[in-house]
Amino acid sequence: MNHLRVGVLVLIFVAATGLAWAGSGLWDARGTLPAVPWPAPVVFGMLAGLLFAMALSLRSRLRARRERRPGARPVDPLGATRAVMLGQASALVSALVGGLYGGLGIFLLLEYTDVPARRDQALYAGLTVLAAAAVCAAALFLQRVCRLRGDEPEENGNGGPLGSPM
Repeated sequence: MNHLRVGVLVLIFVAATGLAWAGSGLWDARGTLPAVPWPAPVVFGMLAGLLFAMALSLRSRLRARRERRPGARPVDPLGATRAVMLGQASALVSALVGGLYGGLGIFLLLEYTDVPARRDQALYAGLTVLAAAAVCAAALFLQRVCRLRGDEPEENGNGGPLGSPM
């Protein structure tokens, strides 16, 4: 399984922010922008909490097995893999949706600072971006918890993986 990298999430977020900002300008020129739903940050916050709780649970169970505590429950490898895959998928979607709300929020702040309803929607968009970042952080933490000892590529003296022709 490939590890999700922070750079990929940042690239998705930045690209989605730019596209959403430009698209918001075009959409506003043709009519009215859609409203930003207030439950969006709540849903992303709940997802971040779920992923973080899964990571803490798996970390404590893995630590108990590693320390050979009596009565320690084993970790199902397939269950841990599914948890990591859920985290990675959530992080990718959160980076995309967070970027979309970020671009829309920037557009609303630049164009509609005098309209109170649009200012509230810009606030909801900003809170959604923060909650989406929390989902990404929780997913990366979950991935880190479930990493196997031999998962990291070993490095040679040149800083590259072993066997690479650097």
